[in-house]
Amino acid sequence: MANDKGRRRRFGAIRRLPSGRYQARYPGPDGVMRPAPFTFETIADADDWLAEKQTEIRRGEWRDPEAGAVSFRAYADKWVEERELAPLTRDLYRYLLDKHLAAFADSDLDLDEITAPRIREWRAERLRVTGAKTITAKAYRLLKAIMETAVDDELIARNPCRIKGAGKEKAAERRIATVAQVDALAEAVGMRWRLMVYLGAYGPMRPEELAGLRRRDVDLDNLRVRVRLAEPERMNGRRVQGDTKSEAGTRTVILPAFLRRELGWHLESFAEPGPDGLLFVGEKGAPFRRSTFGRRWRKAREIAGMPEGFRFYDLRHTGHTLSTRSGATLKDTMVRAGQSSEKAALIYQHSDDERQEEVAAGLDATVRKARAAAARKASDEPSGTDLARDE
Repeated sequence: MANDKGRRRRFGAIRRLPSGRYQARYPGPDGVMRPAPFTFETIADADDWLAEKQTEIRRGEWRDPEAGAVSFRAYADKWVEERELAPLTRDLYRYLLDKHLAAFADSDLDLDEITAPRIREWRAERLRVTGAKTITAKAYRLLKAIMETAVDDELIARNPCRIKGAGKEKAAERRIATVAQVDALAEAVGMRWRLMVYLGAYGPMRPEELAGLRRRDVDLDNLRVRVRLAEPERMNGRRVQGDTKSEAGTRTVILPAFLRRELGWHLESFAEPGPDGLLFVGEKGAPFRRSTFGRRWRKAREIAGMPEGFRFYDLRHTGHTLSTRSGATLKDTMVRAGQSSEKAALIYQHSDDERQEEVAAGLDATVRKARAAAARKASDEPSGTDLARDE
């Protein structure tokens, strides 16, 4: 029987507490005696628990119960710092930790205190308060990745992020514009930025790729633009020069012939001088800012009668669609847009410069045909004076 001084056993020890319940203690692999996290009603219950703990140790499955007593905030900060992240990705993770994972990061919680019920409550609260499904999914994925590393580091036994589908984002159907709408947007955004609209649609280039274009990247004679790098804008408003989104992003884009005049006029009027001169700069000569251009874009979108949700990035989807309609294959559009997905399925397909010239020519014909049809329709519509005369 156990007594107040405790009774030694073959593994661990059990003692009766003044409350009448029993406490079990056991030696870990490091020799340190550790108490069970709870007390037991009977000696048999304590014995069973010690037997399970001894089996864990023999199988190498034992984990130090204090290992998870590590601040989530400190661990998450270290997790971000240890990874080679693109500047925008690093900014995003910091933003998610500060704004959307604050319930864990700013509450002095340890890793082992972040449980599955707490995560379910956090997610339900975020969705209820913000209604932001996309950003909540991003925050959940980050939390899950951090906790998975904690499992690998043997700080916790199991990842508590176990909500099925919580990290998936349901992408909204991408909007596309007509040729007439692209023209209307280019007209409404102003002379300095109209080429950006056309390259966004018919390049089709990403905003950060457009920000990195220099004069030396442009071959006006052969209507080629070389995309070599990207200059995304960080949350502090500064642009940082880096690689394109993927290896496929470094590419030469062959433009449709109708853009020759637009490209030449822009080079003459707005691009910075010299081979390293930026193709797109603001009125004061500084690289264009997302906030400044965003105001112009929203105004242009309103003037052109476009839906409020139509983003500049949707111009890429427009370019994809029009290229496909002009006869481009999936591989052709992937090469043109600098996309690397579906590599395995398309590894034996090729899209060389000759094929890209055909795609550009098809795109040129598609746009010209649409513009001509719009012009004919406008000329066929009776004017106000004609209607008055008919009356």
